[in-house]
Parts: sequence; C-alpha cells; structure tokens
Amino acid sequence: MYKSFSMELAGRTLTVDIGRVCAQANGAALLKYGETTVLSTATASDKPRDGVDFFPLSVEYEEKMYAVGKIPGGFNKREGKASENAILTSRVIDRPMRPLFPKDYRNDVTINNMVMSVDPECRPEVVAMIGSALAVTISDIPFAGPCAMTQMGMVDGEFIINPSQKVWDTGDLQLTVASTAEKVIMIEAGANEIPEEKMIEAIYKCHDVNQTIIAFINHIVEEVGKPKHEYTSCAIPEEMFAAIKEIVTPEQMEEAVFTDEKQKREENIREITDKLAEAFADNEEWLAVLGEAVYQYQKKTVRKMILKDHKRPDGRAINQIRPLAAEVDLIPRVHGSAMFTRGQTQICDVVTLAPLSEVQKIDGLDENITTKRYIHQYNFPAYSVGETKVSRGPGRREIGHGALAEKALMAVLPSEEEFPYAIRAVSETFESNGSTSMASTCASCMSLMAAGVPLKAMVAGISCGLVTGDTDDDYLVLTDIQGLEDFFGDMDFKVTGTHKGITAIQMDIKIHGLTRPIVEEAIGRAREARIYIMDEVMSKAIEEPRKEVSTFAPKIVQIQINPDKIGDVVGQRGKTINEIIDRTGVKIDITDDGAVSVCGTDAEMMNKAIEMIKIITTDFAEGQIFTGTVVSIKEFGAFVEFAPGKEGMVHISKISKERINRVEDVLTLGDKVKVVCLGKDKMGRISFSMKDVPAEA
Repeated sequence: MYKSFSMELAGRTLTVDIGRVCAQANGAALLKYGETTVLSTATASDKPRDGVDFFPLSVEYEEKMYAVGKIPGGFNKREGKASENAILTSRVIDRPMRPLFPKDYRNDVTINNMVMSVDPECRPEVVAMIGSALAVTISDIPFAGPCAMTQMGMVDGEFIINPSQKVWDTGDLQLTVASTAEKVIMIEAGANEIPEEKMIEAIYKCHDVNQTIIAFINHIVEEVGKPKHEYTSCAIPEEMFAAIKEIVTPEQMEEAVFTDEKQKREENIREITDKLAEAFADNEEWLAVLGEAVYQYQKKTVRKMILKDHKRPDGRAINQIRPLAAEVDLIPRVHGSAMFTRGQTQICDVVTLAPLSEVQKIDGLDENITTKRYIHQYNFPAYSVGETKVSRGPGRREIGHGALAEKALMAVLPSEEEFPYAIRAVSETFESNGSTSMASTCASCMSLMAAGVPLKAMVAGISCGLVTGDTDDDYLVLTDIQGLEDFFGDMDFKVTGTHKGITAIQMDIKIHGLTRPIVEEAIGRAREARIYIMDEVMSKAIEEPRKEVSTFAPKIVQIQINPDKIGDVVGQRGKTINEIIDRTGVKIDITDDGAVSVCGTDAEMMNKAIEMIKIITTDFAEGQIFTGTVVSIKEFGAFVEFAPGKEGMVHISKISKERINRVEDVLTLGDKVKVVCLGKDKMGRISFSMKDVPAEA
C-alpha cells in the first residue's frame, strides 16, 4: 500500500514515500528533502551466514552522477568504485546502526542508499542517514531503533541545522550526531578549533532535533511497519560457558590477559584455546563456536577487572597515557618526516610538497569542491599487528582513518596564498595496539612542521574508552585505550584539537547510547591528554614549523599579474609558457585571478623565469632597458627577443654610434645585447636602440 508522510525539518519539507517502489526489499523508502531525492532500502537473508562470528552488515551509499546533471568521466562513462566521500558516508551510517541489531544475529543485511537528485540546499548525505534508519525500522529485520541523524554547521558563531552544501564546505563546523530516543549513539565532527563547551552545546542541539525525526519515524512505523521476523540465535550456550570456567577459572583468565605486552597476551589466549579445544574434542557443536566463546570470556574478564576492580590489562591508572616518544627527520631526503609512538602503537608520517598543479581532482556530487590540496593517507600493513596478509590496497577502515587525521589538521593549515603548495601526508603504521588514527594525527602534525608547512597551531589527538555496568551511573571512562580495551569496551571516542579547541571528533560505540555526563567527561579527558602530549612530548621533538622548506622540496615563488595578461604569458597553444619552462626547468601554474606560482629547485632559474614573466606582462614604455638575444637579421636591422615570444626591432641606424653598412658587421645570430625601448613604430612593433643605452646600464 502506497503512503506518503511529511514533516518540517530545519525549515524544509522532508517527504517519505512508502510502498511506492522496491516492494521486494524488506524495507524501502523514497525520500525527498527539498529537491534532493534518495532511495533507501534494507534487505536481509533468510538464514544466517555459515561460519561467521560477527554480524554481516553492509552499508552502501551510491553517488549517481545524473543526480547533478553530469556524465561520469573515463572511457566507460558510468559510475565506478565508490568515492572517498561515499565510503565515509557509508561508515557514518554503519557506526550508529550496527549496535542496534541483535548481538547474536548472523543474517546478511544490506542497507543501500541511491542518490538520485541533489539540491545544493539539502545535502544528500543527511537524507541517506535518515533513510537508512527508516528503511530498517519499518522492515521486518530485528532492530532496536529507531535512530536518527542530524548535521550541524556554524557560521559566525551561529549554529545552522542541516546546512546547505556551501555552508557545510565553508563554515567552522561539520558535525553529524546520531541518537536514539534516549541517548547519543554516534558523533562525527570536523571543526575550526571550537571550544569544548560550544561543541557539547552543538551535539545536544542535534540530539534535540533527532527526537523530532524519531517521533516522525515512529508515526510511519505505526502506519506501515512490519512485524520483526524470527531468527536463529547464534548465542553461546550457557552450559558451554559453565564447562569452560571449570577448565579455565576466572582467576586464570585474568592472569592471562593482565599484561602490557600484546604478543604475550595473545600467546596466553592461544594456550587457553588449545587447552579447551582438547577438552571439547568430542563436541563438534562447541568446537565450532569455541573462538567466540573464548572471546566473550576474555571480554567479561576485562570488563570486570576495569569496572569493578579499576584494573587495566597493562596496569595503568584509569587516566594514564601509555609511554610516549616523538622524533622528526628520521627519513632522509624526503620533504618532512616524523614518528610518534604511544605504547605499542607507532606511526611514521612522511610529507611531500608539490606545485598546486598536483592537487587531487575530485569528481563527485559536491560541485563546490573539485580539488583537494591537502591529502592525508593512512596505511595499515598486516605486519603492524604481527599477521601475514597480502596487501590489496586501502580498505574502508584505512580510508576512514586517513580522513579523520586529515580532518584533524585542516583547521590549522595555511591558505594557498600563504603557502602555495599541494601537500600530501602519508601515515605508515609500523605497530598497532589501539588508536593508530590519533597517533597519525600527532605524527602528521610534526611531519608537516618539519617540512616547513607554517601550521597555525600544533594538533594532537587521543582516544578515550568506556566500560559500563547495569545502570547509567555505573561506568568508567578510560584515557588512551589500547586494542584490548577497544575490542572489549563500549566506546572509542577520538578527539583531536589544539590548545584553543577541537578540530575533529569520531565516536564509535557498541552499546545503545551515551548519557551526557559520559560525553562531557570523555571530551574533558581528551583535552587534558592532548595538551599533555603537545606540551610534554611533541614540542620537545619540534617546537614550531621550520622557517624554510627542505633542501629536497621544490621552492615556490608566487607573483601576481593582471589577469588580462594571462594569455600573453601562455602564448598561442602554450608556446610562450612552454618556452619559459624549457629554458629554466621550472614548473609554472597560473590561476584565473592572475596568481602565478613558479616552482623549482634552482633559485637562479626561478628568478630568471619570474623576470621573463614580468617582462611579458609589463606594458612597454620608452626608456625601459632589456637584455635580449639576436634572433633574426635583416638588411634594415635586427630582431631581438627579450622574453619568450616577445621581440623588438633594432633599426640599422640604432645599432652603433658609428655608421655601419651591414648589420652583420656588428651583430650575429645568438648575440646577447642590451637595448633601450623607444616605444612602438608605425607598424605597432616594439622599437629598440642599442646605441642609446645609457653607459651605466
């Protein structure tokens, strides 16, 4: 049955059509927000997937180029692999929804969002987020929803709910908050050094808006929602846990996990698993789920140790950061390098500087952004966790971690006018045991400073964890969580920032939401930790950005010319600019507003190129003196090239103070001569004189 529902959301109408399309999906909704249209669907398999110990959820966000009236590039002229924005949007939708599915559910679930039209005033990402929650909630798929998501921008200190694409791209805040009816369940933010109090205010303004969306979804569910289907539970039998505890006591399990060495702990767990596998050799059903059972036993042990005994696996205090180390310049010849170590997490970051012509080109639905000048990329090889696996390129996790560190530093980067370079930072994970993205932020900041990038402030990041009990008041926030505390805890709350304020947040949880006191405590803890990291560790390695770029980095000098003269510098079919490049070996970039960037490693050649450009773009006046090359000899005089593509004529009478019969008696092709400009002759050509050049010139 086709039904349509509408609500007013941030001054615009959100319309949801149910039953109009995709009747064979478990749940489907066609959403329109303004003129932005997104089709959201949710489907589930009939049976659980065999042999998996996790919930196989897949979230897709498809950017159709017809949505903005464009034909995709490339030979195929069709959409290819997901863009970085699509991957990041999928992750933002996945993170808050995954914990709301049953923990013992193993049926495959796919949530698909197809962007069909884009109104620049209504960002399709927020429509897809609402549509995903709506499609699952009205379906027969088990789900503890509804949930809702809101985005917040900020201009001149004023919050803007679900901002337009332009405000999102240019404002001081990019905040996405997901909520259930009771609690916040996900936070993602990029910010321009926003104070903690202001950020918390923005988070809970989003939470309030989410409540109106949840009420709207609940109304739709009452009208068209399906009963949730039964499913085969993959929970571990209680009698199996009882048998495990008889063989491995809680005290023995605690002793196995209570160590600050990841490899030792993993060895201990392997020995326990082998011991249990031998004991259950005749029980195939139990052997099939033994790995998951041991995992849950570890989880219960670690959570009890932390929450009840205030003991962390590596013996640290609740607010204590692992041992830290920082250094710069460990890699020779690169433009900038730094390494940051926190416990068993170690990141080496390398920065490369290049001309602005090498910025990354973006082909997506956001027509405000077509290039990206600062690129941060993150790599996570298998050896960093002691595993063997063939590298298949970056996955969604690597792209997400790289984007978070990139977002963390965007607020402190210099403008193109201040620093006319394209910048690429690559974080190589040498060792991983918790929060490599925050280590990447610290390493990248130091590496950029070492490369001579004039950052406005130092940036650091830290991750806080959480273990909760049976009530909202029974919880413990942990500073600087390691891998085990992340796996078995309830939260990974990453915050980056400067001394002044927050630049990025990414919050993942495994429970059904956080209370406001937990959010406030985590943000406060993160501030204390990052200031300590910056003041006591990073600033000891490098206190401020270097004044000059590396010897091995290209040097860039920028000058401004009249935009009307750009054609003169470029020349017909690029002849003039290519001639300058061939003669000097530099790279030249010219923007539409007349900003000319000359890039090279030889200062003399760069100055020569700049001088040529200045000559070409100068309106000629009598008395100007040039040095040029004789490029043509005629009976009546010689032509002198004083800049690529620019020539003037020296009449035979103006070559020498003495009378000459033939030009060749004084000049030959290739001679370097000084000339003074006499203006233009009757034919409009520039006229020069050699004999009238002042003696002091």
